[in-house]
Amino acid sequence: MKPLSAFPLEACRAVRGVFTDIDDTLTTDGRLTAGAYTAMERLRDAGIAVVPITGRPAGWCDHIARMWPVDGVVGENGAFYFCYDREARRMRRRYVDSDAVRAEKRIKLNALAQEILQAVPGAAISADQPYREADLAIDFREDVPPLPDESIERIVDLMTAAGATAKVSSIHVNGWFGTYDKLTMTRHFAADCLGVDLADAEQQYVFTGDSPNDGPMFDYFTHSIGVANVRDFEDRLTQPPAYVTNGAGGAGFEEVAARLLEAQRQL
Repeated sequence: MKPLSAFPLEACRAVRGVFTDIDDTLTTDGRLTAGAYTAMERLRDAGIAVVPITGRPAGWCDHIARMWPVDGVVGENGAFYFCYDREARRMRRRYVDSDAVRAEKRIKLNALAQEILQAVPGAAISADQPYREADLAIDFREDVPPLPDESIERIVDLMTAAGATAKVSSIHVNGWFGTYDKLTMTRHFAADCLGVDLADAEQQYVFTGDSPNDGPMFDYFTHSIGVANVRDFEDRLTQPPAYVTNGAGGAGFEEVAARLLEAQRQL
């Protein structure tokens, strides 16, 4: 990983949008800082699209799409996107699965949750689970004392043994039945809501993240950036980001925004 200062200004000037993880990328110690929020707003004011790509639930994503200075949001690790049309006052939603399929999968996920809680002491169902529509989030450090790596691996193993996809974030292990991921739905969002084919334009977009479930995004985007705490997961990353910030969490995202805005000012 190169320092963010190595991201060429010429390449920065070509950036049209920023896709970004939320937890421990925009947030710091579990909270969205004023600095990170302002950085999103400054990017949008400069004509640079901002799109959170998160494992957080549908209930949160509806709020984010409506209330934050963003162009939309991809949630539950790629299960859907929400994009709010402010002029029409209408939320545009696209899901991987139909309502009926999600209901069927929910029964299986509920059973899997109970199996995990019995097998992994200290694990808990995430507090945001009631607001989820497509996946299961097992908390290993957000509202519970941090679990050791072997417990996290046990959660992953139980999910995969049940036929689910399992991804580790900085706070949860997320599991779902299906083969989609953050990148798949990001590409749909770009085409539907930004009018962009990322196959042709990916170098005009940046992704910022911090953890293993961001792996497909780090791998796809030439200009992928990890905030400093991504180093905590280096041994779990099959593809590290191209660049890394000095600051962790929201402070790192502020660095990214400042680098892009500096390039814009020099046009």
